[in-house]
Amino acid sequence: MAPPPPLAASTPLLHGEFGSYPARGPRFALTLTPQALHIQRLRPKPEARPRGGLVLLTEVSGCCTLRSRSPSDSAAYFCIYTYPRGRRGGRRRATRTFRADGAATYEENRTEAQRWATALMCLLRGLPLPGDGEITPELLPRPPRLLLLVNPFGGRGLAWQWCKNHVLPMISEAGLSFNLIQTERQNHARELVQGLNLSEWDGIVTVSGDGLLHEVLNGLLDRPDWEEAVKTPVGILPCGSGNALAGAVNQHGGFEPALGVDLLLNCSLLLCRGGGCPLDLLSVTLASGSRCFSFLSVAWGFVSDVDIQSERFRALGSARFTLGTVLGLATLHTYRGRLSYLPATVEPVSPTSAHGLPRAKSELTLAPAPAPPVAHSPLHRSVSDLPLPLPQPALTSPGSPEPLPILSLNGGGPELAGDWGGAGDAPLSPDPLLLSPPHSPKAALLSPITEGAPEVPASSGFPPPTTDVSIAASPGGPPDHLLPPLGTPLPPGWVTLEGDFVLILAISPSHLGADLLAAPHARFDDGLVHLFWVRSGISRAALLRLFLAMERGSHFSLGCPQLGYAAARAFRLEPLTPRGVLTVDGEQVEYGPLQAQVHPSLGTLLTGPAGCPRREP
Repeated sequence: MAPPPPLAASTPLLHGEFGSYPARGPRFALTLTPQALHIQRLRPKPEARPRGGLVLLTEVSGCCTLRSRSPSDSAAYFCIYTYPRGRRGGRRRATRTFRADGAATYEENRTEAQRWATALMCLLRGLPLPGDGEITPELLPRPPRLLLLVNPFGGRGLAWQWCKNHVLPMISEAGLSFNLIQTERQNHARELVQGLNLSEWDGIVTVSGDGLLHEVLNGLLDRPDWEEAVKTPVGILPCGSGNALAGAVNQHGGFEPALGVDLLLNCSLLLCRGGGCPLDLLSVTLASGSRCFSFLSVAWGFVSDVDIQSERFRALGSARFTLGTVLGLATLHTYRGRLSYLPATVEPVSPTSAHGLPRAKSELTLAPAPAPPVAHSPLHRSVSDLPLPLPQPALTSPGSPEPLPILSLNGGGPELAGDWGGAGDAPLSPDPLLLSPPHSPKAALLSPITEGAPEVPASSGFPPPTTDVSIAASPGGPPDHLLPPLGTPLPPGWVTLEGDFVLILAISPSHLGADLLAAPHARFDDGLVHLFWVRSGISRAALLRLFLAMERGSHFSLGCPQLGYAAARAFRLEPLTPRGVLTVDGEQVEYGPLQAQVHPSLGTLLTGPAGCPRREP
């Protein structure tokens, strides 16, 4: 039977009248649509122009149901956690609590509160609602189980603080089950994932910059069972100085460009919604014959110089790249080299006119004529071993509602923002009748590393691992069937460019940095590597204009004659200058010839839903 057609954005799904907490507050008419909760005040006086009467689901992290501790109160409550944008653009946490009191008994009111909370959670997770059936909590799958890996030294040393203040409260509100481990050294995350029992987890999420996810992906591909391991969904919550992939996820989710805490909150909201997409990975073979996998970029010249030379300014956070760019422009170098690539047989999605792709005829004519697990170390600290005092909101009341254990962190969730000040009302408490055994907090506490036979987990509502990748088995990842050995001639059909370059960049997603939209038309699963190069002869001012325009993704519209672009499936880079810097995903690698090919949809990226409006009201 064909699936039901998608509902229009304005189609009413639920409508009802609710009170507020405390009980002496106003009454509201609520209407739930696929994209928003509409709130209209009814009493004491209807609003001609409602203020704050629209809660976009893109701004909601989760919800819970509550009950009063007063035996005489027959009402039930449901609370919505939101992160609306303020007047200055930044997000701030807010809660909306509504009182279901239309029936005479608590059981009937609880059923109504559950119906609304379940419908809202289904919409957040992209789950279908029954057309004529009853909306009950049984529609929701078990909470997804996530392993969070945090680099406490990321983002000027603020990553752990940001994680405690922003990430943990939000994912607890969303009802996600998780364990958290702080990494303690370079390649710690790589070692951890090599020994994980992956059947315990629905996803691995890094809370850091791009470097930690690079470790995770390469650790998965180092495993003997890499073919299954690499299908594990991975995600990123940006708390580092380089947050390029998070910038691409932010754009994919339809949000306006953001930096710092705003970018972190946007990506956390998307993670709470669930959903993902296939992720292309780039297999990079270095001069020594060693191989690594990239999800982001391979760079040589100006970009890699700035990336590595700005390491000494890491304490500045993302500002290190701005300072590094200024210094790099002052000492601009050119490098002689040879770039060869296998052109894509399918053209990329056509960009807008502002993103026109220059292709020099003199360059296109250069194409030849066709013819085992590790032990659990005591240093692996999980969230259950660490004190996690969650931040208290600035305004709280003694009777603040408490979230249900299903939405708690190790059984104790964050306090709800107390903007009601109900000193005379009985406080709200969890409803024990809403807690079923599969949702027990104790069941959510899993050991980060376990031994024994893996178990098949029940569905969580998160994206299943990518399964449509059919590649011959090879230790350490799939074979590079498009690439001959380094140092041997390339097959027919490749294009070769040789000369003096200011930079050569190969990038997979759309962003080079959180605020640098290098390939506006790129997708996570387009099967392409996007090649950019800037030849010598460009002035410092013109190069600066290119990077400033890249913040808007309009650098191709400048008509710079030194800028070139090609979409490829594989490439080879041969530096002909004795000294230089090569980077893969921002990490320096050995200098010398390298080559790479795209492995389409090899991984799975937790991105949240796509297709949200780009502009928010």
